[in-house]
Amino acid sequence: MATLADSFLADLDELSDNDADLIEEDDVDAGNMEEDVDGDMADVETLNYDDLDCVSKLQKTQRYSDIMQKVEDALEKGSDISNQGLVLEDDPEYQLIVDCNALSVDIENEIIIIHNFIRDKYRLKFPELESLVHHPIDYARVVKKIGNEMDLTLVDLEGFLPSAIIMVVSVTASTTSGKPLPEEVLQKTIDACDRALALDAAKKKVLDFVESRMGYIAPNLSAIVGSAVAAKLMGTAGGLSALAKMPACNVQLLGAKKKNLAGFSTATSQFRVGYIEQTEVFQTTPPALRMRACRLLAAKSTLAARVDSTRGDPSGNTGRALREEICKKIEKWQEPPPAKQPKPLPVPDSEPKKKRGGRRLRKMKERYALTDMRKLANRMQFGVPEESSLGDGLGEGYGMLGQAGNGKLRVSVGQSKLAAKVAKKFKEKNYGSSGATSGLTSSLAFTPVQGIELTNPQAHAHQLGSGTQSTYFSETGTFSKIKPT
Repeated sequence: MATLADSFLADLDELSDNDADLIEEDDVDAGNMEEDVDGDMADVETLNYDDLDCVSKLQKTQRYSDIMQKVEDALEKGSDISNQGLVLEDDPEYQLIVDCNALSVDIENEIIIIHNFIRDKYRLKFPELESLVHHPIDYARVVKKIGNEMDLTLVDLEGFLPSAIIMVVSVTASTTSGKPLPEEVLQKTIDACDRALALDAAKKKVLDFVESRMGYIAPNLSAIVGSAVAAKLMGTAGGLSALAKMPACNVQLLGAKKKNLAGFSTATSQFRVGYIEQTEVFQTTPPALRMRACRLLAAKSTLAARVDSTRGDPSGNTGRALREEICKKIEKWQEPPPAKQPKPLPVPDSEPKKKRGGRRLRKMKERYALTDMRKLANRMQFGVPEESSLGDGLGEGYGMLGQAGNGKLRVSVGQSKLAAKVAKKFKEKNYGSSGATSGLTSSLAFTPVQGIELTNPQAHAHQLGSGTQSTYFSETGTFSKIKPT
């Protein structure tokens, strides 16, 4: 029978064998990884960036040649009406259009690769040009036109760039730090420019073919933005299905260029607008409403593309209805706001309006009524300066206080109705007793004049409640009290 120590030793031997196997597998994987890295590095080393054919390979592919040949034949032959009864996916012309959309995307990517090649080569001659001219085709045309010329005043760039950009390019070229290119490098750069322009011409031919078939492929989208813009949108997006899956905010940006204002104002420039700005609806919209119209066009174009992708309405009525809706909304935006109608005065009523009344309101008005002193303080006498608390018109003004009559302050002695009612209730309750005198009251009264007097407590309470013992200011300004009799 094996002991516990023998079982532990057997387990340790198994663990050591497994570790050895894992180490061998790791060594094999590391070797394979090193072989892959060496292979990749060999591919990178064999890639020659100075050779244009190693960078741009699209024009030499069989797919490019076949599609371009079919496009040229279709443009010469025109549209085939007999195939329009087939299902859209089974139509060979539709398959050609799908291939053309995919090829246009590949051509766009190839142009960007060639643009990077031209930029790297021409940077030694004019490094500032790439920051002034952003579009690849415009950059290729300008580079081919300038060549190795150092004085740009001798080069006519009219028709290639806007006048403002031409002026900036000319001024920048006069102070550039670049040097003329060698003849070999210049020839490679010119060849790259020719290839980029040839690809751009092929792309235009493909778009022309797609545009001629847009009335059959996407009738609703063509009804909104036109056949030319619809072909460009489909070509940039990569087909009708890709355009239908794209959100409207991205459709708005298809074909947008990075604009260089060369230091000029951005007030009249349209940013974040692509091919949609070429539509008739956008061009006829006032400049203040063009961004709203662009968003509306992008949203409705997306809906029309989704209808066309499912062949929901081959007649194009949906697209025409959406276009009418867009035009109505833009017309509604241009309408002036409704003028404010003058509000007529209400018809005068002969009867007085009903106002809230009652005991509670009368008590509140009486409690918060203006006193005679406040009334005088709120009034001013003509031609007499007002006295103030700090003098010389500073502080709180006294108004007509001290100016009425002989200049002394006088307050009326009239008793308020509220005080009279309180005194009446006080008399009726008689200190809370029901008509009987309190047991603590006494008939004896101590006076400083007569000493102890015998008085009637009820008469004394009546005099206190009636308010006969009150204070007032006399005409002489002295304070006095009336003793009860």
